[in-house]
Formats: sequence, C-alpha cells, structure tokens
Amino acid sequence: MTAGGTTTPRLTPKGLATRRRIVEGAAEQIREQGAAGTTLDDVRARTGTSKSQIFHYFPGGKEELLLAVAAREADRVLEDQEPHLSDLGTWSAWQEWRDAVVRRYERQGVNCPLGVLMTELGQATPASQALTGRLIEQWQAALRTGVRRMQDGGELDAELDADRTAAALLAAVQGGVTILMSTGSIAHLEAALDTTLGLLRTAAPAPRRGGDGS
Repeated sequence: MTAGGTTTPRLTPKGLATRRRIVEGAAEQIREQGAAGTTLDDVRARTGTSKSQIFHYFPGGKEELLLAVAAREADRVLEDQEPHLSDLGTWSAWQEWRDAVVRRYERQGVNCPLGVLMTELGQATPASQALTGRLIEQWQAALRTGVRRMQDGGELDAELDADRTAAALLAAVQGGVTILMSTGSIAHLEAALDTTLGLLRTAAPAPRRGGDGS
C-alpha cells in the first residue's frame, strides 16, 4: 500500500531503491522550488529516471508523488528527534529530547516542507488527513511511552494521565512551531517546551514517609 492507500505491486530491492531515489529527489526539488513550482519533468531530470518509471511507481502522477514525499517528510520529523524520542526514561533524556526538537526546528526555520506539501495536497482531503493523523499518533505514542517509563521508574505520579500529558507536550511543540513559521523566532517553542517540562517535573510523586510516621 502507498501513503495514499492505493495498491502498488510488490517491489524488488532495485525497485524500492528507484522509488526511494525518486521520492528523495522530489523532496530536494520541492525544498528548492516549492511544491507548486515542481513538475514531473523536474523530478525526472533530477533523479535520472524516465517519465514511464515515474508513472510506474506513482500511477497517480504528481499528486501521488507529492503524497509520498509528504509521508517521507513526516517520517523525518520523528527521525530528527531520535535517539532521544525512543529513550525518554530519565529527566536528562527528556532534556536531550527538548534540545533535539529545538535544533530541528531551528534548522528548518520558517520553511516547512511538510506544511507546504499538505497545503498543496489540500489538508482536508482524506489522504492528507490520514497522513497527518499517522504522524500525530506515532509522535504522541512515543511521548506517552516516555511518560509511562517515568511512572514505572517512580519519577512521575502513577495517577498522571500519560496520554493527555503526551498530547499536551505535542500541542506545546506544534504551537511553538506555528509561531516560528509566522515570525521566524524560536523563542516561543523554547518557552512552551521549558514550561511544559517544568510542569511535568512537578508531577513527581511525593517522598514516602518513614515507617515511624516521621
């Protein structure tokens, strides 16, 4: 299945490599020229592939290719947070994740390839909504796992709702990124993350009293 939900034939390793090259080349072209300014001929020239090859891997043409590029950009959002996103078991790991997120969006600046692609595809289309939903679901799941690891380790109150906490952390990131894209300033993202993580630290369980009641 493709990112858009259409059925494609099982690919050989060589076919997978060719498809990956087309997607990566299209992503580079879009970063330089934007989605609207990128044509299939641009992608063909950049990747050294023929038009028949492009339509073999992307029968839906440019729209299907753009959706594949958007899926790759969504994967990059999570990959750029690793290995920290998968290792949120200590407070230092959370701080390292915070720093990785800030660095990632500092590099990106106001130009968000994924945002441009989703606008071009139409954010209300089922395929675009599914792609955005998958990214949010995977990101929130990783944060939820991190919160639960902290609970299991006794670093956070076991009564804390891990899923809502993960949702709040994700909302803090996305709110800061939205302002960054509008103003070029990373300050709001840093403030959102620092404040949210500071509040999370206050959810640490209270020290247990000794057996004598002292």
